[in-house]
Amino acid sequence: MEKARRERNRRPSTLVVRAAPGKPSRAIVRFGPLILPAAIGRSGRTVIKREGDGATPIAAMRLLYGFRRGERNGRLPTTLPIKHIRSDMLWCDQPADANYNRLVRAPFKASHEEMKRKDGLYDICLVLDWNVTSRARNHGSAIFFHLIRPGYEPTAGCVAISARDMCRILPHLRKGTIVRVL
Repeated sequence: MEKARRERNRRPSTLVVRAAPGKPSRAIVRFGPLILPAAIGRSGRTVIKREGDGATPIAAMRLLYGFRRGERNGRLPTTLPIKHIRSDMLWCDQPADANYNRLVRAPFKASHEEMKRKDGLYDICLVLDWNVTSRARNHGSAIFFHLIRPGYEPTAGCVAISARDMCRILPHLRKGTIVRVL
């Protein structure tokens, strides 16, 4: 038991995201000894995050929980709480709505994102605590750590890595792991 506790404490508890040189929408993720290519928001990074600005917030954000697309990937090797994505799951991105930056169910009239995406970006999707536990209207919604588009295309403000890299780090992530965007 003590050996397992010491091993858990040696695991990196912070994932660092730095801008990659030359392209504002590209990043480098460091997690312990691993250095991974990533994509961030199409507008790069920002200290003052606003809804729809396409930027990734410069902040330290805790991992809260995640989602997985069950029919595309089975059980994930992580201690993070993981929810199976259903077709009625949506994420509200309408600042004027009381459900802003929250998971909601279809049918839902206000502006939202579908969690069960056809492009597979959210087949593994981890929720970062950006404007979630303490919400403020227009300060940005749906800041996730998810899978990348081919060619490392920019995100709408999230951090994205390859499925292979996500599977490499998932066993070491836990609730409360910090994702620090510099």
